[in-house]
Amino acid sequence: MRQVLVVGAGPCGLAAACALRRHGVSVRVVESALEPRKGSRAVQLWPPALEVLDDLGVLDEALAAGQRVHAMSYHLAGGPTLRVAVGAENEPLLLPQETTDGLLEGALAELGVRVERGTAVTDVVAGDGFVKVEVTGPDGPEVIEADWLLGADGVHSTVRERLGVEFPGAQVPMPFLIAEGEVDGEYEQGAVHYFLGRTGSLVFAPMRHDVVRIGAIVAAATPETPEGVQALLDERGPGGLRLTGVDRIAKFTSHERIATAFQGKRWFLLGDAAHTHSAVGGQGLNLGLQDVRNLVWRLAGVIHGRFDPAVLDSYDAERRTAAEQVVGITRRFVRMFTLGPFGAKVRNASWSALESSGLLRRWFAPLVAGRRVHYPDVLLGTGRRRSTRAPARVVAAAGRDPARLRLVTTGPAAGAVARLAAAIADRAPDRVAHHHLARGRAGFLVLRPDDYVAARGTRPAELADVEESLNALAAR
Repeated sequence: MRQVLVVGAGPCGLAAACALRRHGVSVRVVESALEPRKGSRAVQLWPPALEVLDDLGVLDEALAAGQRVHAMSYHLAGGPTLRVAVGAENEPLLLPQETTDGLLEGALAELGVRVERGTAVTDVVAGDGFVKVEVTGPDGPEVIEADWLLGADGVHSTVRERLGVEFPGAQVPMPFLIAEGEVDGEYEQGAVHYFLGRTGSLVFAPMRHDVVRIGAIVAAATPETPEGVQALLDERGPGGLRLTGVDRIAKFTSHERIATAFQGKRWFLLGDAAHTHSAVGGQGLNLGLQDVRNLVWRLAGVIHGRFDPAVLDSYDAERRTAAEQVVGITRRFVRMFTLGPFGAKVRNASWSALESSGLLRRWFAPLVAGRRVHYPDVLLGTGRRRSTRAPARVVAAAGRDPARLRLVTTGPAAGAVARLAAAIADRAPDRVAHHHLARGRAGFLVLRPDDYVAARGTRPAELADVEESLNALAAR
């Protein structure tokens, strides 16, 4: 029996494999590295990424192992400290990536799939109804024939290269340094601290077990030593912080790149194989896990005969739009963190004004949490300008469904909109579930399994148009 082949056992590949197995899809996972990668690497999981862990049944373990962040504190040189309580709906979790990987690989093992390590891809041939992937593993060369291929093998993706997909972009001009260890001094736990100085900026993130993550955009000559990190703390921090133990110091360059194609007839790129950007802002892993959430419900639906393969066509357009938005956000972060003295003074004044008006909490916190990422209206094509994430309160009230679209109605239960929605769900029970919320005015939302709003309206005629679009997604 052929299956979905996942290349890459990082968090995106593991999450995709877990999600597909939970949908009852046969999966095989290959990974070139002999051992799981160690180190914290991507540590900040924003709520949309935590929703993926929740879908896969490992959120409680992640919360127990990680540090919740209740606030972002912006320390402006020569000015005030702006403490922004992000709110429960926007709180990220600080969790070392090796822990995230371990939780996902454990969940995958419980679903009956073992990661095949030491197995490197050497070539890929994509046909109309199959893919053939040549690999070399511990037992020698093998040709794997699969129905679908997911390339989640990172920035230097062999899958992307062998498919001939270009990866245009440029290097971020200045390297990024991260250090982890113990720090003596006074600082607030449960907050990520951004020290925005006149000569440079510093991110200071207390994690569990008295470990602190320190990050900064630095000059190429900055030494990767405890003394170099301490000098950054002294120069850019608040003073009084002393690095007393070091677990890791690394300096690396980033790129801003987006693949020219995220999908073909039988293949898809996810995570860093599809897009990469600066580490500032902690958005990379979150973007990749949302690739997974966007794709898996469609692919599983096609494999099981619920949806027509055309439902897959909008993956590229949607996730490309998301990648472009996130790359733009991180580019602005880099500029904000590398301003000269005059620019820093202007930035500090403007941020103080934003904080006093409440905009930092109402606008900026949801932005960095990933709640303002939107898609073009291409899935149902109902005339909406863009598809946005559904409000958390609506998702909580309607519940989640990993396989079906949710048609949520409001207002009188006996009203025309609610009755038509119930009839639509009865006609397509494998693709649509109906939830009624007896409150507010009569209206409807179509929620996707990834919690994006695919359509909305208030009149029965609008809902009838939506049914036509939903019928177009049905398997033929």
